[in-house]
Amino acid sequence: MAYVSIHPLRLRGSRPDRSLAVPSVRGATTAAAPRPSCFVFPILAVGAIFQAIMQTVMVPLLPSMPALTGAGTTAVSWLVTTTLLVGAVMTPIFGRLADMVGKKRMLLVALVLMTVGSLLCAISSNIAVLITARGLQGAGAAVIPIGMSILREELPKARVGRAIALLSSTLGLGTALGIPFAAAIVQFADWHVLFWVTTAIGTAVATAAAVFIRESRTRTGGRFDGVGAVGLSAALVSLLVPLTQGSTWGWTSPAVLSMFAAAVVLFGLWGFQQLRNRNPLVDLRASARRTVLMPHLAALLVGFAFYGNTLITTQLLQADPDHGAGYGLPILLAALCQLPASFAMMSFALVAARLSDRWGTKVPMLAGALFLLGGYSLHAVPDKPLWSVVVALGVAAIGTTLVYCTLPVLIMGAVPLEQTAAANGVNVLLRTTGSTVCSAVVATVLAAHLVNGGISTAGFSIAYLACAACAVVVFVAALALPAANRRPVEHVTSEVPSV
Repeated sequence: MAYVSIHPLRLRGSRPDRSLAVPSVRGATTAAAPRPSCFVFPILAVGAIFQAIMQTVMVPLLPSMPALTGAGTTAVSWLVTTTLLVGAVMTPIFGRLADMVGKKRMLLVALVLMTVGSLLCAISSNIAVLITARGLQGAGAAVIPIGMSILREELPKARVGRAIALLSSTLGLGTALGIPFAAAIVQFADWHVLFWVTTAIGTAVATAAAVFIRESRTRTGGRFDGVGAVGLSAALVSLLVPLTQGSTWGWTSPAVLSMFAAAVVLFGLWGFQQLRNRNPLVDLRASARRTVLMPHLAALLVGFAFYGNTLITTQLLQADPDHGAGYGLPILLAALCQLPASFAMMSFALVAARLSDRWGTKVPMLAGALFLLGGYSLHAVPDKPLWSVVVALGVAAIGTTLVYCTLPVLIMGAVPLEQTAAANGVNVLLRTTGSTVCSAVVATVLAAHLVNGGISTAGFSIAYLACAACAVVVFVAALALPAANRRPVEHVTSEVPSV
């Protein structure tokens, strides 16, 4: 029996029967459906912005949380660490489940968990409850990769690349809006009001998603790899906990060294188990292909560079110039200095899509790496005026946008539709891991350059140059990508018997 590759439900010489589903050899099923709602993209975009805000909304509160909760500084730090850990662990798991049981279903689970987490933060000041709530909010990290897979399935091919680029750019917009949003509310109202607002946003987004987004028509089926999920979770926790707590516990402490050793062993065992599993959580063989491996490497490095642009600069803007380098800005004004970078990200998302359509995906990747390098080179210049800091923020943000908006297009061009959410989940996981590594590196570098109760100019410059080095590696990784491909992302390619 011969097999041909065609769009689902389009058999040569016949009209599609919209009442039937066509199974692929991979076990996925697809079925024709009515036109998607015009609200799909706006809902997903607001959900992505909501998720990004939840990632950063606690940052302005951290200095005040010990007094507000009666907890110690170490316990309070887990309000950020827990969100990061849960997001890293749940993103690939939710991505795999979305491909298996339905993208809308898992999107709603992620949105509801975020909303419940916001509600718990709004009604409690107990540190244990708050840490649990922040963990629930971490599950929202799966919103973006699941949203991208929904767009690939729902939108016409010609619009997929542009929509995904815009959805990617919402990460920067939400991150930059989160800090001034939180700072403004905390400055003029009780901090619980902040989470009442996010609870209302989450409820509205989840309700809209339930009403206007339809369930996916393509699923992989199969059995969920529970052993792989537990193994990956244990390995990620063993890696990320010492990275986030190393500066507090000591990088040579027995706890940090033993957890790093455990991470190496667990990742090795997990990889062996994945390669032998017929339904793996992560398809490592597919991930090893150059078309997938290079975008994953770029995600790790740009995650580092993107977080550095916000983390290092926020500290530089607020640092007291009488005790080292800095500009002495209050937290709200320092946050507002980053808004132009957010608008640049939104604007250049469309530029990234157009570059990909016209010149192929290599061009925006290479251009993004060059913008990152230029932005961090300007950042590293000591004693520059404040306006040049804002310019450097914008240049680095443009570079981040060009790369971030191209990565999911590369991933979706390299994997079949039924693996889209899982593959994008791994890519987002690597972005998160890059941000975690950046946090650890920046904390270590700045701590090594303390002078007179502040941080020296050299400390900030070295931290920025570490991000510039990541941009150089991203450029090299982009060069290793296959020849440019200007075709739009396909909805699905199924194999059905020829008739």
